[in-house]
Amino acid sequence: MSGPIIAITMGDPAGVGPEIIVKSLAHADLFARCRPLVIGDAGRLRQAVAIVGGDLSICVVDTPAQARFSPGTIEVIEVGHVPTDLPFGHVAAEGGAAAYRYIERAAALAVAGDVDAICTAPLNKEALHAAGYKFPGHTEMLAHLTGTPEVSMMLVAPKLRVIHVTTHIGLIDAIARIDVGLVTRTIERAHATLIKAGLATPRIGVCAINPHAGENGLFGHGEEAEKIVPAVQALQARGWSVEGPLPADTLFFRAARGDFDVVVAMYHDQGHGPIKVMGIENGVNVTVGLPVIRTSVDHGTAFDIAGTGTADERSMLEALRQAIDLAHQRA
Repeated sequence: MSGPIIAITMGDPAGVGPEIIVKSLAHADLFARCRPLVIGDAGRLRQAVAIVGGDLSICVVDTPAQARFSPGTIEVIEVGHVPTDLPFGHVAAEGGAAAYRYIERAAALAVAGDVDAICTAPLNKEALHAAGYKFPGHTEMLAHLTGTPEVSMMLVAPKLRVIHVTTHIGLIDAIARIDVGLVTRTIERAHATLIKAGLATPRIGVCAINPHAGENGLFGHGEEAEKIVPAVQALQARGWSVEGPLPADTLFFRAARGDFDVVVAMYHDQGHGPIKVMGIENGVNVTVGLPVIRTSVDHGTAFDIAGTGTADERSMLEALRQAIDLAHQRA
């Protein structure tokens, strides 16, 4: 087998992570494009195989170098042990602790260069916090584990890319946190990512904060003029194709039509909503600014269907494809 080694973290073992991993790695053609290695729990993966059906075997390895990456076999670096009686579909500190350990090991492997990228199955924030890990999510956790002071969340769908200035904070706090420097750095990370992806002149559309981009001061308290316009003008002075602040309701339509290569969203729901409307099964979360490559499914642990075998693996397959492409670009 050839291709980049992708460390796939199992996420919260009480969620759909084990099932979507098993379903994804049942696609034998995936092994022609990458070398997948799960970081998780072998027993839980065997349970998932029994739930979804099929004849995949689970093999425990200690290091990536021991793996053979053969279709029909899921190789896993086992990190701790999940209680066999941990129920699917319920918040539990044990699940949150396990999800953290998987990410911790994957990050260490990636920083050491033993794997080429990380692809994450979903974790549950309530379970993570119950285990004592007070992170808002994967993005902030990976920044902490890799010693990265600031990163951005980019969501990718077939016709739309969105990068976020702020993510997992309340709307009032987000508006307070947004400033010229943060907007500038977020656009810079988007620009660099798209350059690496092969776009010579990325076209970047920047959302306003207020409806109608503030309507010349009629809405809001001048946030656009204070927090966004100076950043856009400074980057335009570099010769970059940056336009904004633009009303979000029309900007996303224009971007999906092909007018822009990426949209800069100011807060979580402003960017997440349009991506998920376009098809949650096709969305991928990419953490931009890390020293390692990380992609993720763009959905949660789906506790309501966990353990039923009905979870859709398409977002995981797309996240793996993005990880493979990014690893090739970096190489």
